[in-house]
Amino acid sequence: MKVIVVGSSHAGYEAVQTLLKDLPEAEIHLYEKGPTVSFLSCGIQSYLKDISNSLDELHYATESSYEEQGVKVHTNSEVTSVDPEAKTITVKTADGETETSYDRLVLTPGAKPFALPVDGTDLEHVYYLRGREWADQAKTRMASAKKAVVVGAGYIGIEVMEAFVKAGIETTVVDTLDRILPTYLDEEFTNVLKEDLEKRGVGVRTGEMVKEIVGKDGAVTKVITDKGEYEADTVVVAAGIRPATEWLKGIVNLDEKGMIEVDEYMQTSQADIYAAGDATKIPYTPTQAKAHIALATNARRQGIVAAKNIASEKPSMKMNSVQGTSGLALFDYYFAGTGVKAIDADQCEEELLSHYVEEKIRPDFMHDQENTIMMKVYYGKDSHIIKGAQLMSKQNIVASINTLAVVIEAGWTLEKLSRADFFFQPEYNRPWNYLNVLALDALDNPYGSDKMLF
Repeated sequence: MKVIVVGSSHAGYEAVQTLLKDLPEAEIHLYEKGPTVSFLSCGIQSYLKDISNSLDELHYATESSYEEQGVKVHTNSEVTSVDPEAKTITVKTADGETETSYDRLVLTPGAKPFALPVDGTDLEHVYYLRGREWADQAKTRMASAKKAVVVGAGYIGIEVMEAFVKAGIETTVVDTLDRILPTYLDEEFTNVLKEDLEKRGVGVRTGEMVKEIVGKDGAVTKVITDKGEYEADTVVVAAGIRPATEWLKGIVNLDEKGMIEVDEYMQTSQADIYAAGDATKIPYTPTQAKAHIALATNARRQGIVAAKNIASEKPSMKMNSVQGTSGLALFDYYFAGTGVKAIDADQCEEELLSHYVEEKIRPDFMHDQENTIMMKVYYGKDSHIIKGAQLMSKQNIVASINTLAVVIEAGWTLEKLSRADFFFQPEYNRPWNYLNVLALDALDNPYGSDKMLF
């Protein structure tokens, strides 16, 4: 069997590795539009902060490591079309276009940065930040940049802003929405983060739309929004992503936003063609509907499901639903979220309530300077079934969000979480773990009170 995988990032990488294990006799071909394979865009922040020594470290695999495993790698090879009836793909290289056949095909085209529909995006020192080439350009620019504007206050924009500020670059972040990180955190948390950023001298300009990027002698000089003007010698656009699927129109079914439609087995509308990654939607546990949740964790799981079903006599592995669990750090704060938040809580069939609480992490006798965790939970008004949660602290508590993700997937209620068996050691927590307290406080149970002796 000849299997072609298009795209070598998270989903493509995982599909290839699974096929190597489950279908060792297969002839596997990997096509990548760029010059290198399996670049980890999630690691760009570590490179900008000098944590990673080079971009070469931000790869799952290399062309030679794939070839050692028997995978035939085709770099600088853009797949431009598919003929599902003939079972062929068209590939564009520097030498022209060729066609090659497949028995099974896995599409992982991923996504591309949203291109701002304004003048000036082609000026010198205006960058997007997705992929190895853009990361290299942004890093090189940091050595001489003095004033930067980051357009977009999601994860990527916030990560870039932090790296710039730590490098001594005066930075302003602009977003059309009314606060930073709105798809990840609620207002109780983002208000704290905004205040902290402003104390650090970061310009936070939310609720503003970029109208033009202005330059002089071909290089950027300022950004104009509907509410102000900001000097800049460097601009990074991180205003979201769009599926890179224009070339698939009329070949497989796409939705109104260009997402590839797949079934529970990751099959597309065409026989023997599977798809995975940022160009597909995924089942979302809290709402029981499909959603676009572009996370590496989701893409890798999808890649496994697609490959497993290719390797079996007939598709049998279904894609699990997910909670959209994620975590990040921003200067002194660590935060994480899973499930619904204010921005999407109304999409659940059941009416939801939310509860916010601040709690001590460890006993007072541990004399921690920073010993508070901020928590919020969403739950069914009548059922008390937990649908979402957020955590934030100056202590690194983000791993606890994984517990809450499992709680949501398992359909736990507040009552069950309030009595969950968590260990106690003063170095780590209190006799009532803060996750117990989150549920107890939502139930108005005094055992979660700050008045406790511990």
